[in-house]
Amino acid sequence: MKFVRFAVSLPFQCGYRSESFLNEDNDITIFMATYFETKVKYDRTLETGAMKTVTEPYLVDALSFTEAEARITDEMRPFATTGEFAVAAVKKVRYDDIFFHEGGDRWYKVKVNFITIDEKTAAEKRVASNSLVQASSLKEALDTFMKGMEGTTFDYEVAAITETPLMDVFTANLTETLADKEARKAK
Repeated sequence: MKFVRFAVSLPFQCGYRSESFLNEDNDITIFMATYFETKVKYDRTLETGAMKTVTEPYLVDALSFTEAEARITDEMRPFATTGEFAVAAVKKVRYDDIFFHEGGDRWYKVKVNFITIDEKTAAEKRVASNSLVQASSLKEALDTFMKGMEGTTFDYEVAAITETPLMDVFTANLTETLADKEARKAK
């Protein structure tokens, strides 16, 4: 089976990566991003000048556990210039959407129930989905999420919004070539 690769444009601004393939029968296959929560342990210099070992969680968009560990090491190594540095844990997590907000300094997990009607039984069915939203407050997280969902044809309800301990989210850089990566490492 031969696949032709193409890009998909989404109606709202979200942060997930999708790779789409069109086969000979014009069927579309979409592979969604895979996220890994990593915990990085390193020595941080405090405002007082003292050194303290901290363990912080970060989210990484990667294809495997190995790539997640390598990517978080590349991203965090410049901040751990002295002392200990280690990736303490890597675990796969499920987020269906990520909504970015430039002014946000925290990350909120939004649990959403998509509501569908079973045509045979006429019963309502709720399918849970988790989204991650960058915001400065709970209200801003809800507003950012609602703005991102504008134009959606699905019925849904927000079941919960909780602040996460995540420090940052590192998405895949799909435009960076191998030559760009080598040049960046050489600096």
